[in-house]
Amino acid sequence: MFKFEIINPPKSFIIKEKIVLKIFEELSFLEKEKMFWILNIVFVSNKEIKELNKNYRKIDSATDVLSFHYYDDFSSLEKYEIAGEIILSEEKIIEQWKEYKLWSELEFYKLLIHSSLHILWYDHEDDEDYKIMKEKEDILWNKIFN
Repeated sequence: MFKFEIINPPKSFIIKEKIVLKIFEELSFLEKEKMFWILNIVFVSNKEIKELNKNYRKIDSATDVLSFHYYDDFSSLEKYEIAGEIILSEEKIIEQWKEYKLWSELEFYKLLIHSSLHILWYDHEDDEDYKIMKEKEDILWNKIFN
């Protein structure tokens, strides 16, 4: 299961460590993978995430989350090395929880599930990939929140 470090934690909501650990535990079961690596979960401003989005994805706008995995696979990683980073905009999370009628904390967990799958090389660039990723997101969400 992934270990994690939260950098610059949000001020507008509380992240429950038990839920984050449960997400990573269920992800390990789902993927049948022992994940002994670290993910940095980093909160930045809209301005900062917009700049990252522009530099890495050539999209000149703020986004809710960016996922960066640092390796083509995790086979060469030692235990507790940093495998990737999940960069989140607290401002965007607040905007979206108001729009989608979820609490900001739940919006964060939804994005954490989504971006953790990106760290594991899942994507949604075409319909088939979207279907696979969405199914895994739904499985994880239902195991944790239903």
